[in-house]
Amino acid sequence: MFSFYSPKAKRNIARIIPFAIIWVVMGWIILYLEHVASINGVVDDETAIHLNFPVVLFATVSVALIGLLVGVMEVVWLEKVFRKRSFAQKLFYKFGLYALTMLVIISIAYPIAASIELKTGLFSQAVQEKFFGFMLSPVFWSTMVGMGTSLFLCLFYAGISENLGHKVMLNFFTGKYHSPKEEERIFMFLDLKASTTIAEKLGHVRYFNFLQEYYDNLSDAIIAHQGEVYQYIGDEIVVSWRNELGLKSNNCIECFFAMKRDLQKRWPFYEAQYGFKPSFKAAMHFGRVTTGEIGALKKEIFYTGDVLNTTARIQGLCNEYGEELLISEALQAQLSLDTKYQTKSHGTAVLKGKASSLEIVGVRKS
Repeated sequence: MFSFYSPKAKRNIARIIPFAIIWVVMGWIILYLEHVASINGVVDDETAIHLNFPVVLFATVSVALIGLLVGVMEVVWLEKVFRKRSFAQKLFYKFGLYALTMLVIISIAYPIAASIELKTGLFSQAVQEKFFGFMLSPVFWSTMVGMGTSLFLCLFYAGISENLGHKVMLNFFTGKYHSPKEEERIFMFLDLKASTTIAEKLGHVRYFNFLQEYYDNLSDAIIAHQGEVYQYIGDEIVVSWRNELGLKSNNCIECFFAMKRDLQKRWPFYEAQYGFKPSFKAAMHFGRVTTGEIGALKKEIFYTGDVLNTTARIQGLCNEYGEELLISEALQAQLSLDTKYQTKSHGTAVLKGKASSLEIVGVRKS
């Protein structure tokens, strides 16, 4: 269904859909509770919307559209606007903005639902009386509480998704890795050049601010090439792909060069803001890992396998060989590197802590 969309669009759609699901489920609960309250005489029968198929259908479509609207606003716009705010501040500011939006939506949606129920014109006196009676009734306030709960759940989901990562969060909820699983994965260890010198020059706070900008700068390329950030380790990023995704269209290799291009486009900003042009070096290798949830006080999706240690060792050879990107010959054999790439074999290397040697290849763009 989504095969024609870019990886970034697919990721955004996957993040937006849960907003609609949350709103639809909460909408059904609110409708049911109001219906029960109405038939039991808890609320004024004149202001409550009575359930029938057209009303339920309209309500379902309406709240689904509201959920999608909230999701689009959150993923496309507000996430960027409030990126540097704390989690609590994000909840507070976004809740106020969305609550105001919801009031406007209620003012439009309720008269339409009332006109459907009463089978009369939208601007008829009966609809207007029902609407103003609703605004002054307990039903209105129960609706606001329900919508507020939906908003809170959406914002809480958005916050967790942003901090854990959408795929990691889904894996936790679905229990995909609750029991360890073996899988073939490609790993890229990407390390900032001269990081110690940069940190000493900038100081702790400015260096931290720089890293935030730096990581943000590289994220679009990772998304576009279907990578997953496994870990941020100081100034190092570990990116991973399932084998089939990393090999497809040379995603893992193209990701490196896309990250490089995106960083170089921002060099004028970094030079003006921090006084230098950042660059990085990286290594890639693939192999079998065991993937599962681990931790007692804090859960993580964790990979174990020789491939991680090997990739880290290969990355340590970049300076020695004068290469920005080194890959194992075994990975090169799996890829389809045409004439737009230049490869150079550096022979076999005995990696630190490894009994067997490995052939190493440098990769550049022609």
